[in-house]
Amino acid sequence: MQLVAYTREFQKNLHIAFPVMMGQLGHVLVSLVDNLMIGQLGAAPLAAVSLGNSLVFIALSLGIGFSFAITPLIAEADGAGDIEKGRSYFHHGIMMCAVSGIFLFLVLLLAKPVLYQLNQPPEVVDLAIPYLEIVAFSMIPLMIFQAYKQFADGLSQTKYSMYAILISNVVNVIFNYLLIYGIWIFPRLELRGAAIGTLISRFFMLWFIWEILRRKKKFRKYFIWSKKELLKISIFKRLVALGFPTALQMFFEVAIFAGTILLAGTLGTNPQAANQIALNLASMTYMIAVGLGVTATIRVGNQKGLKNYKDLRRIALSTFLLVFLIEALFALGFILLKDWLPTLYIDNSEVIILAAQLLIIAALFQLSDGLQVVILGALRGLQDVKIPTLICFIAYWIIGFPVSIYFGKADKLGSMGIWLGLLVGLSASAILLYFRFNYLSRKLIQKEDLVLAAATSATEN
Repeated sequence: MQLVAYTREFQKNLHIAFPVMMGQLGHVLVSLVDNLMIGQLGAAPLAAVSLGNSLVFIALSLGIGFSFAITPLIAEADGAGDIEKGRSYFHHGIMMCAVSGIFLFLVLLLAKPVLYQLNQPPEVVDLAIPYLEIVAFSMIPLMIFQAYKQFADGLSQTKYSMYAILISNVVNVIFNYLLIYGIWIFPRLELRGAAIGTLISRFFMLWFIWEILRRKKKFRKYFIWSKKELLKISIFKRLVALGFPTALQMFFEVAIFAGTILLAGTLGTNPQAANQIALNLASMTYMIAVGLGVTATIRVGNQKGLKNYKDLRRIALSTFLLVFLIEALFALGFILLKDWLPTLYIDNSEVIILAAQLLIIAALFQLSDGLQVVILGALRGLQDVKIPTLICFIAYWIIGFPVSIYFGKADKLGSMGIWLGLLVGLSASAILLYFRFNYLSRKLIQKEDLVLAAATSATEN
C-alpha cells in the first residue's frame, strides 16, 4: 500500500488527537509547575513530591484504566448509531468512576505507612506524608471527571475536556503560587500548599466539564436519566471486563516508573531529584503519544462498529506511523537540550548532571514508548484487552524491571542502569503489541473477505 494511504489520515488523526494532547499536557504542566515551584525550596522537597506522587500515580493508573473502558464502548455505539446504548454506558461509567475514586482515596490513606518501609531518606518521607494526604482526596473529583472525559472522547468530541483541563491548570498555578510561598493574605504552606492547589483545581475541572457538556445540544440526549436503566449489572460487567485489564495495563507501566523512583531513592536524595526531573520531561512527550492512543481507540472503535476492517487496519497503522515521526523529533530534542533542560528545575550541579545523563536514555525510549501506547489504544478500540495486559506484564516486569534492579545498583550503572531497564521493557512491549495487532487486524480482514466472497457467490447463483 502506498505511503499516501497512511499520511492522508494524519490530518484527521491530529484533529481528534490535538485536544487530547493539550489536555494531557495540561496535566503534566501542572506537575511541571509544581516541580519548578517546589524545586526552589530544595532537593528534599522535590524528592518528596516525587515519592508521594509515586503512590498517587499507581492509584491513578488503576482508576483511569477503568475509565478507559467507556471510550471504545461509546465509540462503537456511536458508529452503530445506537444512542440508547451509548447513554447507558455513559451513566454506568459515571457511577463506576465515582466508586473507584472513593475507593482509591481510602487506599492511598491506608498506604501511607508503606512510605516508611521503602528505604527512602527520612526527611523526604516526612515531607511526602502530608502532601499525599491532601492529593489523595483529589482522586474523587478527578475520577468523576474522567467519566465525562472518556464519554466525550468516545463521541470524538475531545476539545471540551481540553478546555476543562487547561482552565483548571490556571487555577492550580494561581493557588500554588499563593499557597506554596505564602503570597498576600495566604499562609506559606510549601508542599501542602501545592497539594491544596491540586485539590482545588480538580474540583473546578469536574464542575467545568459537567457544566459545559450538559448545556450542549449534541450531548443533551445523553444526560436524560431513566430509572428503568439506572442499574444494569450486565452493563457494569461489560465495563469492568474491559476496564479491569486496561487498568492492569496502565498499572504495570506506571508501577515500573514508580519503581524507578524507589530505586533512585535508595541511591540518595540527589539521584531521586534527578530521576524526578527526567521523568517529568519524558512524561510531557508521552502525553502527546497518549493523545494519538485515544485517537486510535476512537477511530478503530468507529470502524469496528461499521465492520469496515480494511480501513480499520489502515487508519490504525497511520496512527503508528504518525507517533513514530513525532517521537523521533522529541528524541532529537532531548539529546540536543539535555544539559539545559534540567537547569529549569533546580540549581544543583550534581542533580543537573545526573538528569542530563538520564535524558539520553529517555531520548532512546521515546520511539518505543510512543508506539506501545498507541498500539494499546488501537487494541482497546478492538476491545482486545486481556492478551495485551499479559504482554505488558511480561515486557515491564519479567523483562524490563529485573534489568533496572541489576544495573541500577550504586556499584554498577546507578541511575543510568535503572533507566536502561525502562528502555528494554518499553521496547519489548512495543514489539509484542504490534505482533498482536497485526495478527488480529489481518484475521478480521480475512473474515470480511470470506463474508464478501460468500455474498457474491450467493448473488451469482
